[in-house]
Amino acid sequence: MNALVATNRNFKRAAKLLGLDSKLEKSLLIPFREIKVECTIPKDDGTLASFVGFRVQHDNARGPMKGGIRYHPEVDPDEVNALAQLMTWKTAVANIPYGGAKGGIGCNPGELSVSELERLTRVFTQKIHDLIGIHTDVPAPDMGTGPQTMAWILDEYSKFHGYSPAVVTGKPVDLGGSLGRDAATGRGVLFATEALLKEHGKTISGQRFVIQGFGNVGAWAAQLISEQGGKIVAVSDITGAIKNTKGLDIPSLLKHANEHKGVKGFHGGDPIDPKSILVEDCDILIPAALGGVINRENASDIKSKFIIEAANHPTDPEADEILSKKGVVILPDIFANSGGVTVSYFEWVQNIQGFMWDEEKVNNELKNYMTRGFKDVKEMCKTHNCDLRMGAFTLGVNRVARATVLRGWGA
Repeated sequence: MNALVATNRNFKRAAKLLGLDSKLEKSLLIPFREIKVECTIPKDDGTLASFVGFRVQHDNARGPMKGGIRYHPEVDPDEVNALAQLMTWKTAVANIPYGGAKGGIGCNPGELSVSELERLTRVFTQKIHDLIGIHTDVPAPDMGTGPQTMAWILDEYSKFHGYSPAVVTGKPVDLGGSLGRDAATGRGVLFATEALLKEHGKTISGQRFVIQGFGNVGAWAAQLISEQGGKIVAVSDITGAIKNTKGLDIPSLLKHANEHKGVKGFHGGDPIDPKSILVEDCDILIPAALGGVINRENASDIKSKFIIEAANHPTDPEADEILSKKGVVILPDIFANSGGVTVSYFEWVQNIQGFMWDEEKVNNELKNYMTRGFKDVKEMCKTHNCDLRMGAFTLGVNRVARATVLRGWGA
C-alpha cells in the first residue's frame, strides 16, 4: 500500500476516535507548503546537469517544521508527503516543539563526485534559503545525506543570513552538532523497547532479536541491545543476511560490516535468504530498513511476539490487522524511532543557547523523553481502548489539533 494512503488512513482513524470536527480534520491533512525547484550544476567534466529538488512543509502549529533531506533517484512526492505528515505526528508524540517537513533531490548520490554533491547542495540551498530557517523549518540528514551535507547547507544559508548553526541538525560536532546524535535513533529504539518490555514484565536480557537493516539505526540498536544482554540471532542489510541461533558476536559483526561495507561474508553466522529475515524465529523483530516490508504476503508467517518499528512505515495496514489477530504487539514508528528527532531538538536547543551538553546529559534526557512518551501513548490506549499505533496517532493528532485550535486556525 502507498505510504501516503496508509498514513492518511491511520490519521483518519485517529481523528474519528478523537471526534475531530471535519473542517479541522481536513485542514490538518493539507500541507502548509510544497516547494519544487530546479537545480542545475556544472559537472566535473564541464557538462551541465539538472535535478529536481523539493521540500514539503506539512504543519507548523506546534513550532518550526522539522524533517530530513534525502538524495535518492526515486524521490516519490507521495512518499515525501507521507513522511512530512508522519514527522508532524512524531514530533507531537515526542512532545518536542516542532511540526513536520520532508524533502530531497532526485539524484543518485553514488554517481556524483563529492564536489558535484557539494555544488548540488549549495544550489538547492540557494533556491530554498528564504523558506527554511531557525524558527521556520529546520532540515536534517536522511537517506543519501549526512553530516557533511548539513555542513554545506549551514555554510550556504549563513552567506545569506549570517552564522546560523541552528538552521540544520545532524551536523558535524565541530560545527555545532550534538554529542550522541549519531547513536540517537538506535538508542531511542533501545529505550522504547525497554519501556514496552517492562510493561510485559520482561527485560532486554535474554530476549532473542532479529534486525532487518544494518545501517546507522540497525547497527546502533544491535550494539546497544547486545550490551544490555539481548541476543541478536539474525541481521540483514542490502548485501545479505546472516543467522546464528546462539547469538551473533555484535562487536565482530560491526567491525566486519565496516570493513566489507555490509554483513555478507561474516564468519560468525550462517548465510540465509534476506527475504526470510522477517519470518525468522525470535522474540522481538526490529525492521530498521525500508517502508512497507511487512505486508499481507508475509505477516501471517511472522513468529516474533513484539515488533519495534525502527524504520518509517515498515508495516502495511493489512499486515497490522493480521498481526493484531495473532496477538503480536507492535510499537509504532512514530514513537519507536523518534530518538533521532528528539536529539535533533536537543542539538537545536544547544545551538540557540550557544551551550554544548555533554553526552551523558544528551542520553539521560533522551531516556526521559522516550520513557515519558511511552507512558503518554499508553494513557491514550486506555482512554480510547485502542492498540499502540492508534494510541500514538491519537496522542500526536490530538496535540497538533489542540495547538491549531488554540492559535485560532481551526477552520
